[in-house]
Amino acid sequence: MGRKAFKYDKILVRKFGERIVLLRKHLGLTQEELAFKANISPSYLSAIERGITDTTISTAKKLAKALKTTLIELFNF
Repeated sequence: MGRKAFKYDKILVRKFGERIVLLRKHLGLTQEELAFKANISPSYLSAIERGITDTTISTAKKLAKALKTTLIELFNF
């Protein structure tokens, strides 16, 4: 069960990153602009968008606010 859960975690992280990219591009923002608005580093945002790193709920909340959306919409994939 542990490996299966890990597999789904990786898929979730990748899908979350793809959703951030989609919303960011929809607003016409660069990674640097979004990172600044969310008060996170551009390299951390890049890792999130590429699905390399998981993030915290508080960072997801910052991203939602910077993207002018809700947490629910961030996970709408």
